[in-house]
Order: sequence, then C-alpha cells, then structure tokens
Amino acid sequence: MVAEILDGKQIASSIENEIIEETKELIEKYGVTPGLAVILVGSDPGSQVYVNIKKKTSSRLSFHFEDYLFPDTAKEEEIIELIQRLNKDDKIHGILVQLPLPKHLDENRILSAISPEKDVDGLHPLNMGKLLLKQEGFIPNTPAGILEMLKRSNIEVRGKDVVIVNRSKIVGRPLMALLINNDATVTVCHTKTKDIKLHMSRADILVAAVGIPNFVTADMVKEGAIVIDVGINRVEGKLCGDVDFENVRKKASYITPVPGGVGPLTAIMLMRNVLLAAKLSLKK
Repeated sequence: MVAEILDGKQIASSIENEIIEETKELIEKYGVTPGLAVILVGSDPGSQVYVNIKKKTSSRLSFHFEDYLFPDTAKEEEIIELIQRLNKDDKIHGILVQLPLPKHLDENRILSAISPEKDVDGLHPLNMGKLLLKQEGFIPNTPAGILEMLKRSNIEVRGKDVVIVNRSKIVGRPLMALLINNDATVTVCHTKTKDIKLHMSRADILVAAVGIPNFVTADMVKEGAIVIDVGINRVEGKLCGDVDFENVRKKASYITPVPGGVGPLTAIMLMRNVLLAAKLSLKK
C-alpha cells in the first residue's frame, strides 16, 4: 500500500476561487469589501513571514488589509486600545493578533478584547464555547482546514477513531470538539499520556502536531490509517513535518505532505472567516 496524497494546496486553491467569486458579489451587490487587520508584536522572523503571507493573500482576494506593528516592549494597554478601536471600525471585519506574543503579555486578556464578531481566528472564549456547544461561530483555522480537507477528499469522519497528538487551544482542543460534533470518537494525547504509541496505533485518523521532526514512525500507525501532519519543522534548511513521511506513506491510506498539506488550508480558512464576518456585518 502507498498512501494517497492529500493535496492541501489544490484544495486551498479551490476554496480561494470560491472566496474570490463571493467577494466580487459582496462588493458589487452591497459595496462591502472584506477587511482584515493583523497585529504583530515583536520581531519574530516566523511571525513576520506569516503576516506577509496574510497580506499577499488578502491582496489576491481583493480584501482590505491593515497591519500594525508593535515593539517587543509594547504594553498590554496600548494593544488593547488598538483592538477596541478596530472593534468599532466598519472597514475591518476581522482582527487577528499574530501568535506567539512576548511573554510579558497576557495572551488570553488580549484575545478576549477582540469582538467575537471579528474574531476570525476563533480564539475568543465565546467562539470556543459556541464550538463546544455546536453553535454557529468562528472556528479556529487549522481545525477548520483539517475537516474541510477530509470532507473535500470524501473521507468520512463519522464513527472513526481519531487520535490527536496535541492539546493546544489552536489545534488539539478545538479539533477535538469539531470532530466530536461530526460524530467521530476522539482521543487527545499529550506529554503526560501513558503509552502514547498504543493510542496512536489504533487510530483510523491520526493527527500529529507535536513539533518534533519524524516523531510519528511507521510502527506507530495502523495499516490503512489516514495521517494528518500539522507539524512544521526545519531540518538542515528544509521544511518537514512530525511524520516520517516516506515510511509512513507505505502503511497509510491517505497522508498529508509538509509543506503543501495542512498549511495552505489554515491560511485560506482564515480568509473564509473574514468573508463570513463581512457577510454577517450586513445583518447588523
């Protein structure tokens, strides 16, 4: 068996085309251009790259885009003051604070300052609560992208045993809720999990987001499993995931590559949330 590649770039491109068409209609019919504001605190090179990607993607989609840069020494109050101003700005439908933040800042307090209606990262407590209660709200982008990839690849999650190796609020916890809402049976593993290999080896769908190159080896994967690699690591100047791709591919039925798997979907699901926020603003 050689696993079929789940091509995130191709799926993201298809979603992007849909967004372009819907955006064109929104502008022509209602005179509303989706607007995204991104706040970057500090000079982390990786974060700067991600902000530039969002800027370029916004331009391709004909979105309005604003970015705000604060130094590493920024105070919480000045960031929250900006967020409160953007909350009231009708040109801005989505507000994103690029993570991680410098350690002296209270991440939860800053994210909670964003209006839930403009929380396109889906990290506000209200949107997280709505996800758990299976109510309409913004869903964090990586979990939303993973589910969209599975759906568009005609992979059913209902009744499947899913193991997620991550418990962060960006990936593991919201993905757990999203999959449970879609009738999967979900196990979440983390650094304190006993015999993590045992859990992973029984998964119909295995999601790895541990940040360790080649952490998932073939002996940890069930024959015919679907393997979703969320990890992004740099080894000897090259990007790789958390999965030993070449060997696991011989055992899995489907697998995501790195790069070109989950990453492109995370970025485009953000933009889909911005478009949704712009549409919802018409109902106010």
